[in-house]
Parts: sequence; structure tokens; C-alpha cells
Amino acid sequence: MRKKILLTLLLMVFLSPGNASAAATTRVLWLTGDGAVSTVMTEYVERGVEQAGRDGYALIVLQLNTPGGQIDLMERIVTALRESPVPVVVYVAPRGAMAGSAGTLITLAGHIAAMAPETAIGAASPVGSQGEDLNETLAAKEKEILSALVRALTERRGAEAVALAESMIQNAKAVSSSEALEAGLIDIIAESREDLLRQLDGRTVRLAGGEATLRTGFAAVDELDLSIIEILLGVLTNPNIVFILLAIGVQAILIELSSPGGWVAGFIGAVCLALAFYGMGLLTVNWLGLAFIVLAFILFFMEFQTPTHGALTAAGAASFIAGALILFNSPVTPEFQRVSVPLVIGTGVSLAVVFSVVIGLALRTRRLPPAMGIAALVGKPGEVREALEPKGTVQAEGELWSAESEDGTMLAAGERVEIVRIEGLRLIVRKNL
Repeated sequence: MRKKILLTLLLMVFLSPGNASAAATTRVLWLTGDGAVSTVMTEYVERGVEQAGRDGYALIVLQLNTPGGQIDLMERIVTALRESPVPVVVYVAPRGAMAGSAGTLITLAGHIAAMAPETAIGAASPVGSQGEDLNETLAAKEKEILSALVRALTERRGAEAVALAESMIQNAKAVSSSEALEAGLIDIIAESREDLLRQLDGRTVRLAGGEATLRTGFAAVDELDLSIIEILLGVLTNPNIVFILLAIGVQAILIELSSPGGWVAGFIGAVCLALAFYGMGLLTVNWLGLAFIVLAFILFFMEFQTPTHGALTAAGAASFIAGALILFNSPVTPEFQRVSVPLVIGTGVSLAVVFSVVIGLALRTRRLPPAMGIAALVGKPGEVREALEPKGTVQAEGELWSAESEDGTMLAAGERVEIVRIEGLRLIVRKNL
């Protein structure tokens, strides 16, 4: 009897409205930041923070894997995370992931910083907008500003964590997840999502509006997907995609110029070039390469106007390849923004082959005899209607024409003839043997 009473009381406590409500309403919004810190990631994180506050989420988790990116975009993400009304956990994952360069400060901006095993964080020394080393004065200024920022983000973590964070800015130091945890730079090493939520349960974080205790033991996780616009922007920040759009745009415009009168090729070319130039505006590129691509365009066009049996086409393909490599793969370009060299060479060769085929078809069309008008009668058969002595009439293509025999010989009515040439409105014919 006592056992039944005790069991009933335990069930009543466990299923009480307060506990059931807490378990049911604890919701976590899971964001995924994968790749370079870009406009796409920035707007995605800002949207996630806004949605979490609007829809009553109890926690935001930003799963991060980035080699870094622009400082101004990083600062926007840091501001969004620090001003979030909802607690934010930045989780560097999966295994093998990194929070490099700007990703270091984003990780430290979370109310709780977590990493998966076998991950890395650091190497946050500032570089120029195109990945180049800054001059001594500017580098010193940038390092001091970022050092001040990381001190503000890590001062609650202790002196060792602050010193390590500053070393990541001043000396580009990087550490593993276990080293970061030992120094107090991060709070948790979690094997998985479930392990992370388990370790977060019961922890207290300090927000702008006061302290909040996390209850993630029975949390429901909602993943925030990229919007259509963010997906499109993400595609346009892929250098390989931007290069392919550029190549298609150039080829389509060349096809339109080689056979004007249509609009499909020209429209496709204009759209692809517009998207490619927008993408290049988002990437770190060396605009000198664009001059070589324009030169390639000119060489291809000259080949169409004055065929050189492929010499200008080959030069155009070489100029296109060189231009693409200068545009996307200059020494100042970050490694993660570089285009695939085999893709560039293969596309350049394919562009030359396709254009050569188009040129060949266009030249063949030029050599064809006219398909309409009086000139189209040359070489066609006819029949003498009025004897040629040497002049008379010949019926050809359903019409009656004045005609004359080519050598002055007489041709009787009914004889089959071939039209040799046309002089004025008179056909010059000879007997069809």
C-alpha cells in the first residue's frame, strides 16, 4: 500500500503542470555557420537572433566552422550575439572544424563557448581586406583594437584566458579544444548535440537584462534553414560558381554576336555576367584579371570577323585562363576564396573548342549559295519552252524566264537545260547532259 502511495506521489510531482510546462516549452534554435564569415552568414545569424527573441526560444546554439573572414562582418555578428535577449552558445563543431581568425571572436562572443573534440581556435591576427599583410602602423592599430575587444569578451574567464586570447591576436596563436578548455577560454567540450545540451542543463548565464538558468534536459531543437535569398547569396560567394557564370556569360554573348538576330543567347549571357559581377563584388578578387578576360573577348570576336584558322581563338583561350587565375587566385586572395585551377583550364579549353565549332558553322553558312532570290536559280535545272536560237524562253522553278544558250547553239523546245549564270533578268543556260 505504501509503495503505491509513494509511486502515485512521484508521478504527480513529475507530471505536475510546472514540470510538464517547462519540458514542453524549452525550445532551442540551432543555427549553422559553415564557411567563411560572409554577408550570408552575418545576415543569417542576425535573422536567427531576431527570430529567437520574437518566437520565445530559451536558447540559441550557433554551430560554427569557419576559417575567418572580414572584420566588419565579424563585428556585426559579435554585436548581434552580445545584444541577444536570448542566451547564445557558440559551438565549434563537428570534429575537425575550426574557429579561425574572425571565428575566434565570434566564439568568444557567445554567453557560453563550446567546442567538439579535435577542433581548433585562434590565429586571429588581422590582415587586409584582400588577405595581404598590413603595414606596421595599421597592423598595430588593428591588433590593439581587436585585443581590446577580446579582453572585454574574456575578462570574466580569468587572466590565463585573457592572455591566450590576446596572443591569438598579437601572435596568431592557435590552440586545440582541450588546450582552450584548460586555459578557461571555453566552457565545454561536447561530443555531440545531445552531449552539449546535457552539459548545458542547469548552467547560469549573464545577459544584459540579468541572469538566466538554462533548462535543456528536455529541450526541443528547431534548426533554422537558410532563406532563398541567403542560399542565392551563398552560391554567389563560391568562386567556382562565379567563375562558371563568367565563362557562360562570355560564351553566350559571343554566340549572340556571331549569329545576331536572336535574343536567347544574349539574354542568358547578360544575366550570367550580371550575377558573376555581383559575386565578384562579394569576393576578394584582383580586378587586373578582368582586363585579360576582356582581351580574350576581343580576340574571340576578331577571330569571327577575320578568321585566322584558330590562332586568335588559342590566344583568346590563353588570355581567358590567365585572366581567371589573376582574378581569383592572386597571392593576396585567401585560400578558401580561390577557384579550382583544373576547372579554369578545362573551361578555357572548352570555351575555345565551342567557339571554334560556332565559327566553323558560321563560315560554312556564309559559303552556302543564296536560298532565295534570283541568284538562287544558278545551278538549277530548267526546260526550254521557246527554242533558243540562241535566245528564247526557259521555265525554271515554276516561272518563265528569258534565256540564252551559253555557247550560242540552238536548243529545241522541250530540252532540259542547266542554268549557268544570270545576266540582268536573263538566264544563261547550257544543255543538261
